[in-house]
Amino acid sequence: MNEKNTKKKIKVAFPHMGNIYIVWASALRRMGVEPYIPPYTNKRTLSLGTKNSPDSICLPYKLILGNFIEAIEGGADCVAMITSPGICRLGEYGPNIEKTLEELGYHAKYIELKLYDGIKGMYRFLVELTGEKNPVTILRAIIFALKKVFVVDRLENLLSYYRAREIKEGSAERAYNKGLKYILDANHSHELKQAEKRATAEMKKVEIDPNRDVVYVDITGEIYLVQDPFSNQNIERELGKMGVQTRRTLTVSSFLKDAIIPKIFKKGETHLERAFRLAKPYLSRDIGGDALECISDVAYANEKGKDGIIHISPFTCMPEIMSQNIFPAMRENCDIPILPLIMDEQTGKAGYLTRLEAFVDLMRRRKRKKEKELANADNEKTATEVK
Repeated sequence: MNEKNTKKKIKVAFPHMGNIYIVWASALRRMGVEPYIPPYTNKRTLSLGTKNSPDSICLPYKLILGNFIEAIEGGADCVAMITSPGICRLGEYGPNIEKTLEELGYHAKYIELKLYDGIKGMYRFLVELTGEKNPVTILRAIIFALKKVFVVDRLENLLSYYRAREIKEGSAERAYNKGLKYILDANHSHELKQAEKRATAEMKKVEIDPNRDVVYVDITGEIYLVQDPFSNQNIERELGKMGVQTRRTLTVSSFLKDAIIPKIFKKGETHLERAFRLAKPYLSRDIGGDALECISDVAYANEKGKDGIIHISPFTCMPEIMSQNIFPAMRENCDIPILPLIMDEQTGKAGYLTRLEAFVDLMRRRKRKKEKELANADNEKTATEVK
């Protein structure tokens, strides 16, 4: 982009996927480009995407296309998309979406960021997107955006803790949304530190019942559906109402550790590295999408003593269909309940909630049974020692 266009502050839009817009908005603002945040994914977004998509394509594709249409209609000059070189259909999203937008008469510039090209790929992407060529400016923007990702993920972990124990329903989410705004508005590292402190303080104001019978569940599956509340029908909120503390196995920060952050700056084992290690007995190679990670997440949740794990996938997603077919073979080594949920635009709320409620009841019964067995074993041990 030339200097003249940059001075006009071109509006750049990214698709929604949970709170990832906060990352892009932060990086672009630091580089003098105006981020355009499309309306949060809603029924109209889904309708626009479904209307202009192939019938058999998966739900994330439809929602991303809908995001782009709404963004361009709202005045975005450029739309940016992540693409993948792997087996997953994500690699085909870009060309198909770009062609569809052209056929519909939308002429915004289309740019792609290739996954797993690391910092260099993100650098090239931002140069093409903004026209900025000063490496110091670009690297500062990238580092600041990465810092903000980890802050948001920590805040989401707090939300999960407080939401499962809150006395007044919805109070934790209101505090979270207030804190999220502090983080979104921070434009420098010192401001970000203060924003996190203020956000944490807001969360700690939530009145909770520390003695509530809480069950612990990991959520795995296709990353878009795991991250995006609209497409997963606010699963974490619904589970929180039932006294369930959730943990997303696939987060934006874990994704960035694997795809963007150089190895020398990584501490400990990354999610992808753990995936290759734990999935090996059941799946020896990457088959696309997040299948390898999902298999390993089941083994990891079992290892950590979680009460259950929920696997969310889009209808027709082949890597996740393969994952679900491997789960039964894992039962010999992994004694953990698994709930598979397949989502598309036709998924009904009532039946979905019924399945969640039944799964939570199952986990609670198993938990009480284990606690009773443990208590009996302790009593027998004590009696033996007394004798």
